[in-house]
Amino acid sequence: MQSDSWINFQSDFGIKNHNISDRNFWSNILEYELPLVGKYFYVPRGPVTNQDIEQREIESLVGDLIELAKINKAGWIRIDNYNQKIEKILRDKGNKVFKAPHDMQPKQIFMIDIDKSEEEILAEMKPKTRYNINLAGKKGVKIKLIEKSKDGPKKIDKFLDLIEETGNRKGLVFHPREYYEKMLKNIADENLKLYVAVYKNKIIAGALLVIYGKIATYLHGASGSEDRNVMAPFLLQWEMIKEAKRMGASKYDFGGISVDEEDKSRQERWAGVTRFKRGFSKNAKPVEFSGSYDIVIYPIKYRIYRILQKIKNVL
Repeated sequence: MQSDSWINFQSDFGIKNHNISDRNFWSNILEYELPLVGKYFYVPRGPVTNQDIEQREIESLVGDLIELAKINKAGWIRIDNYNQKIEKILRDKGNKVFKAPHDMQPKQIFMIDIDKSEEEILAEMKPKTRYNINLAGKKGVKIKLIEKSKDGPKKIDKFLDLIEETGNRKGLVFHPREYYEKMLKNIADENLKLYVAVYKNKIIAGALLVIYGKIATYLHGASGSEDRNVMAPFLLQWEMIKEAKRMGASKYDFGGISVDEEDKSRQERWAGVTRFKRGFSKNAKPVEFSGSYDIVIYPIKYRIYRILQKIKNVL
């Protein structure tokens, strides 16, 4: 999410962006605007800093980030990487920082080590997951990579139909179709891949896989209401894991889960997703992030925003 390709995709989707960076610090910034309170900055999964960055260097760059927000009249800066170095700088400078009313990205993700043999990966899965993978294969489910240049828009449209169907069935809010269309358009084929599960000549499930560096990330997935008994999503994940290994990835990121969090309602909503993902490794533990924090630039704007958020939650 801090890569140039991701920011270019966001720009094509109509979101203005900025950048503050140096050799040890990187911060791509998305600019959003809300009714009544105006602009705010968001740094997705960032800022990113090298471990050996000196305190005075990060102090200067965080100062540049705050100054940029002031110039652009952004009421606050939301960051996902709130660490001790940044906390000290903000505290010393007297900047107000609050935990955001909601996390922009999952606070917990589920990541497994795939830098081992396929047999070892299978052995670490829960028995039910292995059973469902085998069942899907026996039922005749086939996993196919959709190549934009060869397969055309029809199969991509079918995947987008499944996303809408999944959201409606589970009561989830997904991005609009245009968001995924821009993503597939702007991010290179070697970094973003679309896989679908085909059963009886019909696409019944699909997933987007991002390969970036040594990490493969399951980004978005969807499945239809019909033929759920053939367990296509299990085989789909397994084939993507194998493809990620072939492409040189050493970690496979299943994305967000919710385990032993303070937000019990979130745990309940995410129970099925969490159970599905954790079935692919009995031993892997959730990877924890700081969650989203807001650096307040204009206190009055931020106070109005928090009041509106409280009203929204009540309604």
